[in-house]
Amino acid sequence: MKLPQIELITSPNWKEYELLDSGNGRKLERYGIYQLIRPEPEAIWTQSLPNTVWEQAHCEFISTAEKNGGHWETRKEMNERWQMQYKGLRFWVQNTASRHLGLFPEQAAQWDWIQNQVKASKSKINVLNLFGYTGIASLAAAKAGAQVTHVDAAHKVNLWGQENQALSGISNQSIRWLVDDAFKFVKREIRRGSKYEGIILDPPKFGRGPKGEVWEFYKILPDLLEGCRQILAPQPQFVLLTAYAIKASALTLYYGVEELMHKQKGETTVGEVLLPEKSGKHAISMAIFARWSSSLTTNK
Repeated sequence: MKLPQIELITSPNWKEYELLDSGNGRKLERYGIYQLIRPEPEAIWTQSLPNTVWEQAHCEFISTAEKNGGHWETRKEMNERWQMQYKGLRFWVQNTASRHLGLFPEQAAQWDWIQNQVKASKSKINVLNLFGYTGIASLAAAKAGAQVTHVDAAHKVNLWGQENQALSGISNQSIRWLVDDAFKFVKREIRRGSKYEGIILDPPKFGRGPKGEVWEFYKILPDLLEGCRQILAPQPQFVLLTAYAIKASALTLYYGVEELMHKQKGETTVGEVLLPEKSGKHAISMAIFARWSSSLTTNK
C-alpha cells in the first residue's frame, strides 16, 4: 500500500498578517493595521496572552446558534475596507457577514507554489481557477505569467477580485472573470475542447451556483475531477486541490488527485495548511490539500 508523507505547510513570509494568539475557541489576528477576533473551534487550548491584550482588538465576530450566523461587534473605529499586500499582490480586505475578510492568509504558501509552477513552464500556460473567491490565487498565477480563467458563482466576489487585480497592477487581459457554476462550466469546456496546463480547485463543503445549482462536496467532486481530467492539456504543469471544513482527511484528497493524474508523469504531495501563532506555541490546521506537479516542476 502506497501511503504519502503528510506535509504541514505554513506561510512565513507575511509582513501584514499575524496570528497573535488563540485559545478558548477564538483566534486573535492582525490584518494590516487592525486586530480582529474570530471564532476558531479547533483552538481548544487556553489563550496565552492576557485578556487585556485581546480587549484591544478593533472588532470581534460574535457567533449565533444559527449555522454560520453571527455579526461583527466593533470596539474601535476602523475603515469599512482596507488594503493589504503579499509579495507584490495587493488586495482589499473587509469584514463580511460570513466572518471571512476576502482572503485566507494561510494560503500564501500555495500562492508561492502556484507562481513557481507557472514560472517553471517553458511557455505561457493556461490556468483554470475554480471556486476562485476574491481571486488572489488567480492574481498569483497571472503575475507569474499565466493566462487565467477565474470561475466563481458569486458576482460580488468576482468584482472584488477585479478590484484586487487593478490594485496589483496586473493586465486586464491576463485574467478572464466568469460568474458560473464550476461543474457546468467544466462540462462546457469539455464540449468546446478547451485545455489547461494548470488547474486550481478550492471547493466549499456546500454551496449554490448563480442559478441555484447545488454543490455538495462528496457528491459532485468525483465527477468534477473526472471533468478536469478531460480538459487537462497533453502536458499539464500542476493541479492544486484544497478543502475546508469537511469530514475528510488529506489522504482523501491525495487519492482523488492521484486518480486524476495517474497517466501523467509527476508527483502528488499532500498535507495540511497551518496558521502558526506569533509565539510559536500553537498552530491551527486550516485546510487540507493535495497538489500534483509535473516532473519538470516537482522540486520547484
